Amino acid sequence: MEIERAREDALVAAAAGATTVAVALLSSFTGLVSVATLPALTPLAVYALYLFSRKGGPYGAFDTARNWAIVAAAVGGVVLVVSAVV
Repeated sequence: MEIERAREDALVAAAAGATTVAVALLSSFTGLVSVATLPALTPLAVYALYLFSRKGGPYGAFDTARNWAIVAAAVGGVVLVVSAVV
């Protein structure tokens, strides 16, 4: 595995993992939202989609590790908002 690809994978994994932990901590300790286990894990599903979609290219202009990391964080935010509303 080339080092650039490993760095990109680590970026997306870190974003998805940090978002998952943040959703779980906000759900457990603040009492403002109550998020079930499965929705709390949805940022990790974004990381899985990233891994399985990277089978060799060609990749589009929007298919970057940075954009996947942003999507993982956005999915975590959506889970929090939906859980707070419902």
